[in-house]
Amino acid sequence: MPRTDPAALSALLPWFAAHRRPLPWRQDYRPYHVWISEIMLQQTQMDRAVDYFLRWTGRLPDVAAVAAAREDEVLRLWEGLGYYSRARNLRAAARVMMERHGGRVPDSRDALLALPGVGRYTAAAVLSIAYGHDEPLVDANVARVFCRLFDLDAPAGEAATRRELWRLAGELLPPGRARDHNQALMELGALVCTPRGPRCDACPLAPACEARRLDIAAHRPVPGRKKDITPLTLATGVLTHRGRVFVQKRAPGDVWGGLWEFPGGGVEPGETPAQAVVREYMEETGFCVRVTAPLTVIRHGYTRFRVTLNCFALALDGEPPPPVLTEAVQWRWASPGELEGLAFPAGHRKLLDWLAARELLPGLAARA
Repeated sequence: MPRTDPAALSALLPWFAAHRRPLPWRQDYRPYHVWISEIMLQQTQMDRAVDYFLRWTGRLPDVAAVAAAREDEVLRLWEGLGYYSRARNLRAAARVMMERHGGRVPDSRDALLALPGVGRYTAAAVLSIAYGHDEPLVDANVARVFCRLFDLDAPAGEAATRRELWRLAGELLPPGRARDHNQALMELGALVCTPRGPRCDACPLAPACEARRLDIAAHRPVPGRKKDITPLTLATGVLTHRGRVFVQKRAPGDVWGGLWEFPGGGVEPGETPAQAVVREYMEETGFCVRVTAPLTVIRHGYTRFRVTLNCFALALDGEPPPPVLTEAVQWRWASPGELEGLAFPAGHRKLLDWLAARELLPGLAARA
């Protein structure tokens, strides 16, 4: 079939009408809801995104609420989704919307692209799904569907392939049907044309699919180069004093910028994790701590790293002096209850949950 023959996709919209999932942002397609959902769905499974979306919109129901929220509150609501720059960008974009757009999510491409954290895909999603504009879009699901449908024989991440995918998306877009069409392609990739084990027998586009005809659906998209995984061995410690816990807040430009943490860092060659946490506390806070007990070892993966986090209970001799921070911008001695209102990186939140499950910090509740 010609690559740009819209008739090849004629079965797509009826399929979507019958199989669309009842997602909360589809109830009325409020632009605010579409914008929040699209940012959350980047690198996040649908089921998890729904839970976060409901929690977020329950606390921050509109653009004005996001703009007025404290950064700590925004990051706490985002905690567990990762890529925390997205949460900070949501807050920054909401403030721009309040200043320039009367608290509305803009309905023009240029205005959307001028917002922090909004790129080509997100702008197209808001324009087509929220406002019904004739804007094509390509996400990972759409890319996979097109790579199979049209037998694209180069990795989807290559620049030339991305250009071809967006060209196809534009030429196959039915005028006036962008909202349903774009969602249908993404839904098809999520439910039927899945990365592994595609359900070709249930696919409405199967008669037109080149990869199915050639029996190579399992080999499309062509895989790109795998990223190397770097192992990291880290140490951290929970320093308590008079029922409170020392935590510090990372600088905005750091990898965990704006998040709270227990001080710590990498285990250097020739030292044990216990020695590393004592050294790190001295370097980051000026505190001379001692290890009172090992706690647990937490293993956690993010981006291209696999982290082994060695965790210890720590104590100070005497009254604590004011810390001298070298890796953070704020500090506090927090009660266990106060820790619940702070946003932590995933590894440190897992440590808090471990402590709560064993009631080692009375008053600390594990996150549900």
